[in-house]
Amino acid sequence: MTRTDNGASIRPSSKPPTAPGTRVLDPSRPLITSHRLAIFAATSGHSGVDRVIRNLTFQLDAWGIGVDLLRIRNHGPELDMDALVHARRIDLGADHVNTALPALVRWLRRERPAALLTDKDRVNRIAIVARHLAAVDTRLCVRLGTTVSVNLSDRGGVERLLQRWSIRHLYPHADGVIVPSQGVADDLTHYTGLPHDQIHVVRSPIVTPQLDVLAAAPCDHPWLASDQPPVILGVGELSYRKDFATLVRAVARVRRKRECRLIILGRGRRQAELQALAEQLGIGSDMHLPGFTPNPYSFMSRAAVFVLSSRWEGMPVALVEALACGTPAVATDCPSGPAELLGDGDCGSLVSIGDEAAMATKIDHWLECRPQPALIEQAIAPYRIEASAAAFLARLGFDNVATCVTPTTTTC
Repeated sequence: MTRTDNGASIRPSSKPPTAPGTRVLDPSRPLITSHRLAIFAATSGHSGVDRVIRNLTFQLDAWGIGVDLLRIRNHGPELDMDALVHARRIDLGADHVNTALPALVRWLRRERPAALLTDKDRVNRIAIVARHLAAVDTRLCVRLGTTVSVNLSDRGGVERLLQRWSIRHLYPHADGVIVPSQGVADDLTHYTGLPHDQIHVVRSPIVTPQLDVLAAAPCDHPWLASDQPPVILGVGELSYRKDFATLVRAVARVRRKRECRLIILGRGRRQAELQALAEQLGIGSDMHLPGFTPNPYSFMSRAAVFVLSSRWEGMPVALVEALACGTPAVATDCPSGPAELLGDGDCGSLVSIGDEAAMATKIDHWLECRPQPALIEQAIAPYRIEASAAAFLARLGFDNVATCVTPTTTTC
């Protein structure tokens, strides 16, 4: 561990990468570019943003690209730094993103990275101001992973107005705004007035080689044995946004026609409410809420149908993962993302938000049908870790490097 003159601490890594989704490299392999990329996100450590940054960092490291992970205390993705060769974790020494501006300005002036990628609105705004104050030529791309209009719908009027204003007037000073789906891009333009040509869709790095390994791992849930009735699966926080109540009602309708069971993986405040609803509908003994599981993929690969019942999403990661496990899906046509995966109907079906009858009909359909593997691969290809990482590199100005490391390229 070393410490900089402004108090920021830097921890380099020492071992070859062995993390999910990467190729194991000789630690003596040189960097393929002398330019370093910085990533800054103040997150919980366990969110969808953390997963995006974690997968992206491991893939860039596997390609021999230096990454500096900027953190404020107790925030940011947790990574096994000993599994990385070319990455450094840098603590800016701030306690909160609102107090990180001076440290970020100093770091940018001293290190002058070729590019900086930030995620989440508050961090994005700080980074835009910091680059201006530092007067460096670092390329800056800011990322928003959620549907802004929906995300702000429960905020006060003044707060909504200020955030819309800041996005409209601050974000154009970045070199680009990255979003995970076209739906998020369209919403961002409509809601804030940000021009379309400043917004770029880059699919998230969701599908890793390790996902296949985890999907094939044993699953000890008795309902998923081969001689049991088919299981419908939901995954996510037991919250209003996920609207699992509609899924419970839909499965109750399917149960009138055929035997099936429902498993919902996740925790949340609505667990007792969902269990009571299942009892009321007469399917209490055929629904299980086991809570969190470290390997949902072993459930996804054995489920008959995956269902996403959300009222809104940014990019539904679990939907991509379920398809990658070969499982057909039924999803609400919510903002944003499901329509971009299931719009053609080859791998699953879309239904209106809250429409339990349509959801039941589509679940029943996919209990009888299996999608063609080639069509699933076509749908999830942009979300494979190598394709996504190359797209991020190109948007961040590493065009030549992105060309060298695309999945079809073996030499540089």
